[in-house]
Amino acid sequence: MKTPISETDFPELKLLKRGKVRDVYDLGEYLLMVVSDRISAFDVVMPDPIPDKGVILTQISLFWFDVVKPLIQNHVVARDVDQYPDSCRLYADALQNRSMLVKKAQPLPIECIVRGYISGSGWKEYAETGSICGIQLPEGLKESQKLPEPIFTPSTKAEHGEHDINIDFEQAARLVGKTRTEKIRQLSVAIYKKGAELADQKGIIIADTKFEFGLVDDDVILIDEILTPDSSRFWPKETYSPGGSQKSYDKQYLRDYLNSLDWDKRAPGPSLPQDVISNTRQKYIDALTQLTGSSHGL
Repeated sequence: MKTPISETDFPELKLLKRGKVRDVYDLGEYLLMVVSDRISAFDVVMPDPIPDKGVILTQISLFWFDVVKPLIQNHVVARDVDQYPDSCRLYADALQNRSMLVKKAQPLPIECIVRGYISGSGWKEYAETGSICGIQLPEGLKESQKLPEPIFTPSTKAEHGEHDINIDFEQAARLVGKTRTEKIRQLSVAIYKKGAELADQKGIIIADTKFEFGLVDDDVILIDEILTPDSSRFWPKETYSPGGSQKSYDKQYLRDYLNSLDWDKRAPGPSLPQDVISNTRQKYIDALTQLTGSSHGL
């Protein structure tokens, strides 16, 4: 296990922005996206990183980008440090397996969420209104139950430290245009279905997930990450039982721990005990291994 990377510092490169997890550098023609070991919950970055998490997220995303390429192009230009510009070579050790050289895309201003099962904020909204993001659902659904068909439930993209807000199709259309919203709804559901079907064969239920899209020369492409334990709910198929919360390979374990604390869900986040850090790391490694067939040496 390597020393965790909470934050990158590459003086020879131009830092463009730091997200909750990713550090992005502007290399001119392309961007360098580096996935740190930071972890966030309730839109707050925790003070303690999860060792190797950035490697795990990168390798899972690369796996899925390849799987769904027949459906949509993505932003990946190169994944091997040897193919990066010379200015990156000085930082090759830090970049290896946790970075991508990517196209410069104009991100669309909504999060594209697809739910195949009813859980999390979707379950809370359904329990109160019988619907999610304006989509009426059948009566009598149980928590974690599979939906008749996956649904597209977009949200706003909040600024760092703020919370995303669920919106309906019409609100999303006002942000990105009706035709484009319809296109990304169809794409989101198609990508989710393809990913969920493959994951199911490997013993993982993908309950819901979040995609991000961007524009390159007015074409919609897939950006950021895809079908990772950070952006999705992964449940072990063998223990799945609707009617309550599920065991998971994702950061729900961390959320459950944080919910047990007297914490107001505002920054700064609480320090994490070593067992919570270790257990979270192992869940992410389990997801990587089960999906890709390799632990990538972790």
